[in-house]
Amino acid sequence: MEIISDSGEGAQRCGQSFGAIAARAGNGVWTVEIIPAEIQPPARSVAGASGNRIRLGSQRITNGGDEADLVVAFNEQVLLGRVHMKELKPGCIILLEDMWREHRDPRIRQAYGETYDALEAAGYRLIEIPMERECRKLVADPRRGKNMFALGMLCAIYQFDLGLAREQVATTFRKKSAALIESNTNLLVAGYTWARSNLDLAFHIPAVAAGGRQVVTNGNTALALGVVASGMEICAMYPITPATSASHYLSEIFPKVGGIVHQAEDEIAAATFAIGASFVGKCAVTITSGPGYSLKQEALGLAVMGEIPLVVVNVQRGGPSTGQPTKVEQGDLLTTIFGSHGDAPKVVIAPSTIEDCFYSVIAARRIAETFNVVVVVLSDASLATAQQPFARPEFDPAWLAPPIDQSQVPEAMQPYAWDATTGLSRRFIPGQPGGMYTLTGLAHDASAHVAYEPAANEEGIRARSLKLAALQRSLKPPTIYGDDSGELLVVGWGSTKGAIEEAVDRARAEGRQVSALHLRFLNPLPPGLREIMERFDAVMTVEGNWSDRSDDSLIDESNRRYGALAMLLRSRYLLDVDTWSEVGGQPLKPGRVHAAMLRKLDQR
Repeated sequence: MEIISDSGEGAQRCGQSFGAIAARAGNGVWTVEIIPAEIQPPARSVAGASGNRIRLGSQRITNGGDEADLVVAFNEQVLLGRVHMKELKPGCIILLEDMWREHRDPRIRQAYGETYDALEAAGYRLIEIPMERECRKLVADPRRGKNMFALGMLCAIYQFDLGLAREQVATTFRKKSAALIESNTNLLVAGYTWARSNLDLAFHIPAVAAGGRQVVTNGNTALALGVVASGMEICAMYPITPATSASHYLSEIFPKVGGIVHQAEDEIAAATFAIGASFVGKCAVTITSGPGYSLKQEALGLAVMGEIPLVVVNVQRGGPSTGQPTKVEQGDLLTTIFGSHGDAPKVVIAPSTIEDCFYSVIAARRIAETFNVVVVVLSDASLATAQQPFARPEFDPAWLAPPIDQSQVPEAMQPYAWDATTGLSRRFIPGQPGGMYTLTGLAHDASAHVAYEPAANEEGIRARSLKLAALQRSLKPPTIYGDDSGELLVVGWGSTKGAIEEAVDRARAEGRQVSALHLRFLNPLPPGLREIMERFDAVMTVEGNWSDRSDDSLIDESNRRYGALAMLLRSRYLLDVDTWSEVGGQPLKPGRVHAAMLRKLDQR
């Protein structure tokens, strides 16, 4: 289901609260924020829909699904936008605010009536709701309360416990005054009571056996919690959509455990601040999105050259340039791996679930300090705002970095005494007795002296490259979703996992021999990939970035651009890896992925 409104009317908060209530009731939940492209779009505009999609189930939900069965809309224009985007199922139930039918502006009355009639003729089931009128009985400005009335209606329709909903409202507004909490609770109860008395809608979705304590959060919050759990103590950032909320949440909780969030004057300063903090002893993190990551590139080269551990979180968005700040895309993979000038190897990890956002940051910190490398965690706007329940993490002391080493450095040990097999060297920490050396971004030898000799420069490049090979040897082959061989293997990365695996389930239910493989490590790639892919008749990637359409008149095999992961796999393994991708700014839908799989199978 969806709840949509003009920006500023609280539909996003309503959807987030409803998702949390459903999760606490034991349902599987996945939410997708509906965010307009403009910060403050015009009211009652087709492109201005703001809100949330909430998918509920009796099992674990891993994606936002295909089309909505029920929509609560605060005006007909934002509703029309969702219809144009084909986000509503044929026959969808629409609960529509009716205040516009009697509006004083005749143009608004006409637009409402025409849209209502057109949607009814198209087969949608429209039910007019007097939300404005009912809310005015309790508050002077319904724009500041209609969302809670709608939340009450939804709780009644889906038969959620009103007491549970009251608790969620108190949690949502816990930082506000008692009077505001009481007002919103009254609106919640009013919506619940009105729906029970006036609507003949009732859905019951059996609960899931959770099997332990659960936490319900979005990907950005999970990233922030991962920073805390990893033992990192410094986060340097500059605000950028859609990454900013991670640092906002971190700012709330970090001081309680001795952490600091530093808001730098720009992205470059944020990166260099984090590098400086890491240099003096404990790995730091910098959080950004695509344009900010581009600005950090030169600084990341310094961290690679100096072999300073650093974690970078890139919450991808649509691009290039300013692109689509509020939309979903997986367009930064190649620039993350190859974007820096010179040879600057970096480890790249892509979480695929909300839970994975938490654990990926912990893994990133451990890898960064074990190998003295830059580790990039590639999230995206879909994971950033989606909510999903998962098992509450139980803290493990092994997540934390050991105390800063201030022991005596052995006499004559060099700061870059690279191991000839692994490329690793002991990390020198400022203040260690006998550990003084000059850090430089220039090419250097094992003693940190500028590498004027060609052999010294080559030795440093070799050592930094060997670290990725050493890490790759420690990784396990990825797990196949489905059979170990068959007609088609679908390979993905990042937030597309849920949609891909649901699409695979549909294809397998139809008797097709389809399996999936989802990659968490993208640089280095895990071992065993060639052997896995060779067991299938065909291999294709499914991605949220651009790939040329093979049926375009100008496109043939000599000039076709493939999806980013497909390019990596084709170049690494010299196998015929096809690709299917979308860049519509929305999370991939399992129905469209399923259709792409069937087309690929039919081409064989």
